[in-house]
Amino acid sequence: MAETISTSAQDPSRRDFIYIATGAAGAVGVGLFAWPLIDQMNPAADTKALSTTEVDLSGIEEGQQIIAKWQGKPVFIRHRTQSEIDTARAVDAAGLKDPQSDEDRLVPNQDGQYEPQYLIMLASCTHLGCVPLGDGAGDYEGWFCPCHGSHYDTAGRIRKGPAPKNLFLPPYQYLSDTLIKIG
Repeated sequence: MAETISTSAQDPSRRDFIYIATGAAGAVGVGLFAWPLIDQMNPAADTKALSTTEVDLSGIEEGQQIIAKWQGKPVFIRHRTQSEIDTARAVDAAGLKDPQSDEDRLVPNQDGQYEPQYLIMLASCTHLGCVPLGDGAGDYEGWFCPCHGSHYDTAGRIRKGPAPKNLFLPPYQYLSDTLIKIG
């Protein structure tokens, strides 16, 4: 009696090809379906465009403050006078509600040196998010939040009132002596 050898185990048949082709088409279909769902989680182009802001500091006079916009939020950029810097440095940070020295609130430039004349902070009270008034407002000649009475000093540190924290510092870096990038 002669044995018959099955060729299906050795030679791929049309049926095997159809299984493989169907599986590949299914995988491509799942990928094409999933891509828009995954891609929609990326930030929108307008959000990416606002992720950083460059500000030229050379036009800010000593004692002047400007408000820049970063990610839809106002940012205080103040060119402090020597008197404001000296006043901020004279405060014992250990006795503050949110202890930070004046130098802790600064970022070094490319040379590793601090630029104490420039103070960059988010213009949002840490109590309920109101925009504080500047230009020497409040009891400590810094900023005053008119909503609930928080007083900040010339380094943006909370000194009096309901705010729990100092004015927040946005992430920024010096690109040159007079140009910063926020974000």
